[in-house]
Parts: sequence; C-alpha cells; structure tokens
Amino acid sequence: MERNLKQQQREELILLSLKKLDYLSRSQIQKMHRLGSDRNARKVLQQMEPYLCYLREGEKVYYLNKEGRERVQCKKICKKNVQVQHYLMRNEAYIAFGQPSTWKNEVKFGLKDVAIIIADAVFQKDGVYHAVEIDHTQKMTKNNAKIEKYRRLMKETQFKLIWVTTTEYRRKQLVKLCEGMDVQVYTIKDFK
Repeated sequence: MERNLKQQQREELILLSLKKLDYLSRSQIQKMHRLGSDRNARKVLQQMEPYLCYLREGEKVYYLNKEGRERVQCKKICKKNVQVQHYLMRNEAYIAFGQPSTWKNEVKFGLKDVAIIIADAVFQKDGVYHAVEIDHTQKMTKNNAKIEKYRRLMKETQFKLIWVTTTEYRRKQLVKLCEGMDVQVYTIKDFK
C-alpha cells in the first residue's frame, strides 16, 4: 500500500514536470526525479504510458497525452513538433540552474518605450532576474536583433542574460555580439 502511494506521488511529480516544461527526454526525467539507472527510468516511464506520448530524438522524448493532461489539469496540448530540440535545450538549462521554482517559459517582458522581448525563459536567483535565450537553429541576424533589444533594456533595468547555444563557434559569435553586456554564454555540452 505504502509503495503504491509513493509510486503515485512520483508519477504525479513527473507529470507536473511535463506540464511545466512541455517535453522531457528520458534522461532529463531521470535526472530531475532521481530515477537511478537507465533501466529503472525506462521501467518507471513504461508504467506511466497511460498518461504519456513520446517521440524519438535519439532517446525517447515524453509529453502529456489527454489522460496525463487531465490528471494534472494541463490546458496546453503538445504534439510532435520541429522545435522539440529547442525545448530540450531549455530544459537542460533549467536542470543546470538547479530547477528554480521561479522559472517560467516564454515570458514577455520589457519597457513599452524601450523594447519588448519574449524570452525563452525567465527566473529569479538571489533577487536578480535572469533571462534565458536558446539558440538552436536561429539565424545570427535574428539573434543580433534580439541582443540589441536586450542591450536597450539593460540600460534601463537590471537583469542578467544567459544564452545557450549548440557549438563553440556560435558561442564565440554570441559573445562578440553581446560585448559590454552582463551575459553568460554556454554551449549545450556545458550542461551534459
């Protein structure tokens, strides 16, 4: 009886993580919920199949099905999507920064007369806001336009900017574009 209750609580926490982050790979769920070995993680997720859909992106990537959404009152419907890698990169940042309770995805913020931006994620740590940008396949000209908006905002308000990108070459480009700003630029390998 007690084991069954613990199992239900673990399932609920995993479903709530999927509600918050939309898509999670098996290894991300394994890290976030301390599922131990790969074999155990696969077993736990197999038992949860009535609530989950998955697609393959090297490993299985999970998202909530209708029953899963109903169990955790999730209104957002996720489907197979070309942006899954973007979501997975954002999740790696979420995990790397300690799964902040203040983390919110796709946040619109700014100052009306200065610039309005939709950040991939925003969180607060030690009283300081952090804006997170994921650079998966974005053209550098689009990144530059967004950086210029951030530059204008940083003159008016205080926050830190974090970029996560795919390669060392792209990291160097972003560092150069962000010169003079309070910014940290990571590659996804920094988080693995």
